Amino acid sequence: MHQHAHLKEAIAKLKQVGIRITPQRHAVLDYLIEAKSHPTADEIYKSLEGTFPNMSVATVYNNLRVLKEAGLVKELTYGDASSRFDFVTDDHYHVICVDCGKIVDFECDGLGEIEQLAQHKTGFDITHHRMEIYGVCPICKEKEEVVG
Repeated sequence: MHQHAHLKEAIAKLKQVGIRITPQRHAVLDYLIEAKSHPTADEIYKSLEGTFPNMSVATVYNNLRVLKEAGLVKELTYGDASSRFDFVTDDHYHVICVDCGKIVDFECDGLGEIEQLAQHKTGFDITHHRMEIYGVCPICKEKEEVVG
């Protein structure tokens, strides 16, 4: 789906559940839809502070919390100090660099079948799943080869 379509759909969902669409909330949502880097709240704040000089980091956190509660944003916590945020789209997975912490989206069909298998084997009503793949990104790998 196109970024603009994602934004329109997300705004419609917020209106539907009675959440006001403030300019800041719109900007945070738009930024997350466009970002491929799974930004931290701080990174979002830094990139929007020029447009919204009166906006605080707390405003960004509050908006992220609202968007998370509305089911539009996912908070990714992978053990490091700061959470990263991701706009919720259809099933995609994350490949995470063990050296620098970079997170890259990875799409893969067929894992829905694993949910069906798990449900069949265990009797659970499966609600969702999460898969993470770890490795060393090309930039860190190159650094290691130079040092090594």
